[in-house]
Formats: sequence, structure tokens, C-alpha cells
Amino acid sequence: MASLLETAAADSGAGYPPYNIERTDENAYRIDVAVAGFRPDELHVEVKENLLTVTGRKAANDETRRFLHRGLAERDFERRFQLADYVIVTDANLADGLLSIALRRELPEALKPRTVAITTGPSTLIEADKAA
Repeated sequence: MASLLETAAADSGAGYPPYNIERTDENAYRIDVAVAGFRPDELHVEVKENLLTVTGRKAANDETRRFLHRGLAERDFERRFQLADYVIVTDANLADGLLSIALRRELPEALKPRTVAITTGPSTLIEADKAA
């Protein structure tokens, strides 16, 4: 798992927002990012080359609200995840304050293991070597 998906060390925010990486199948993974308080239009998921970037930008809040305690972080963030080769993002879903990003590893046919049929009888390769 660590070789398939690595978190970039240069994340800003030192641990904000928190996230989980889960293996959901042999070649499927999910990243859950805690984005409580963010609306879908304030979140952006982008994949460029092998870099997945999740960005949250809070819209300006013009309301005059007076908090007695403000514990919910509503600051902008950017999280980056370095994806391994052949890992693609298949879906992103926001529910219950979690942004879930589905990933799948899809190897090209040329890289997948294949079996070679074993035949019996005289080998044509050996006969060609005898003629030379």
C-alpha cells in the first residue's frame, strides 16, 4: 500500500485537514478527508500527472456573527497525495463532512501477468538449431 500511494511531505497546514487512506479491494483504495463546514463548491479535486491535489477555499462570510467559542476550523487548505503509476481517481463524493476519493490501480495489459501455454512434442526451436 505504501508503494502505491504516498503523501507528499510538503503539505501545508501540518496535519489539517485530517485524512484516512483505506484499501477497499485488491486494486482499489479510498482517501477520506475531513472537511466539515465546507460546501461542494468550496472544494476542488485535481489530478495532474501523478499528483492528486485536494483544495478547500472558504467563501467570504459577510455575516456578522458573534461566537462565544469557535472550534471549527474554517481555514483554507491544500492537501497533496503522490499517486503511484497506473493509479487513477474514479470518483469523489462529499457526505457527512467527509470527502471520499475513490482510487483504482489499472495496469495496462502489457504489464499484467500472463500465462504461456505449454505444448508437447518436438520443439521447432531445437530443430532450427540442428539445421544451422
